[in-house]
Amino acid sequence: MITEMLEKISDMSASFQQVTEDIVLLRFKIVNAIMIGSVKNENSDWVLIDTALRSSADEIIECAEKFFGKDKAPKCIILTHGHFDHVGSVVELANHWNVSIYAHELELPYLTGKSDYPKGDPSVDKGIVAKMSEFFPNKSINLDGKIKELPKDGTVPNLSEWRYINTPGHTPGHISLFRERDRVLIVGDAFTTVRQESLFSVLTQNKEVNGPPAYFTTDWDASKASVKKLAELRPAIIIPSHGDPMNGEEIGPYLKGLVENFDKKAIPEEGRFVK
Repeated sequence: MITEMLEKISDMSASFQQVTEDIVLLRFKIVNAIMIGSVKNENSDWVLIDTALRSSADEIIECAEKFFGKDKAPKCIILTHGHFDHVGSVVELANHWNVSIYAHELELPYLTGKSDYPKGDPSVDKGIVAKMSEFFPNKSINLDGKIKELPKDGTVPNLSEWRYINTPGHTPGHISLFRERDRVLIVGDAFTTVRQESLFSVLTQNKEVNGPPAYFTTDWDASKASVKKLAELRPAIIIPSHGDPMNGEEIGPYLKGLVENFDKKAIPEEGRFVK
């Protein structure tokens, strides 16, 4: 019931945003997905980053056909991590396009049916989303046969200009992606630009840099180190999985403030994983 409600909220105003000439952001209320490939060339190869919720497959396919041509499959699907709002459509899309899926080696137990994530922790925040989180899906999915481990050298399959960075904290095998040429940073859930614990903030998309979604984050020390690592990249464009993209001069103060005040701004006062 909770998942169905989130899907309805997420799909009620699905849209897309072209962030750069080769990056399209699929905007769902609850979560984002990303397509990377030259949108000016229908023969261009492209890659999908994350797959949003279970109900998002049709919108993702429709957007892919709009930008890359009908029946033009991605070269692969890259997962930043395996939480339900990032892998909801992965099975349907991988089967539809007959493509491989990649994730970090530390995330594979949650994507091959071997380990479940901890349940969402409703005690981290008074927001409605946080309070509902203990009912969010936390069981692993089994992509065995489709899922592959990302190369250990940080390269990203089929995206030669990009490298991935292990940014644990939210999950052990969480990754972010960075392109040096234009300093674009795809952060996944390493941090957000919306207060994801609050339904009001999710619906209004009030822009503010926050830590990772607190109800699913299990290692706050690692999360803090990951945010610091990403800030040191000095990104010019930030594309989060939750919230609006940021670019230019607005990034510096927001990200600096998050790094310097992480304990107060991101870490909940209480929670199962708060020391």
